[in-house]
Amino acid sequence: VQLQASGGGLVQAGGSLRLSCAASGSTYSIYNMGWFRQAPGKEREFVAAIGWSGVITSYTDSVKGRFTISRDNAKNTLYLQMNSLKPEDTAIYYCAADRFNRLRTGVREYDYWGQGTLVTVSS
Repeated sequence: VQLQASGGGLVQAGGSLRLSCAASGSTYSIYNMGWFRQAPGKEREFVAAIGWSGVITSYTDSVKGRFTISRDNAKNTLYLQMNSLKPEDTAIYYCAADRFNRLRTGVREYDYWGQGTLVTVSS
């Protein structure tokens, strides 16, 4: 499975961005997908995850109410709509895919990773 993230960029605080992640290859093996981020000098952290059907989602507390994760299985694409962005959201955002059939949030639990897309939020 190959994952290609896109949509990052520079935005002012309070602005919005929409990240996309296109999956290719053996996508039939994927159950859950997620977004993680890594700020300079910090460890990679969980942001949001979504189950195969799109009904079950999970978010880290700091993005609840501002970010929305979704997926289009027909297009093999994962999305992250980010609203009300804050400078502390600045990071490289990675999409990931998991073959396990239970929603998980751990970095080490995901099997496939995209290359990352940089999001910079200016104050």
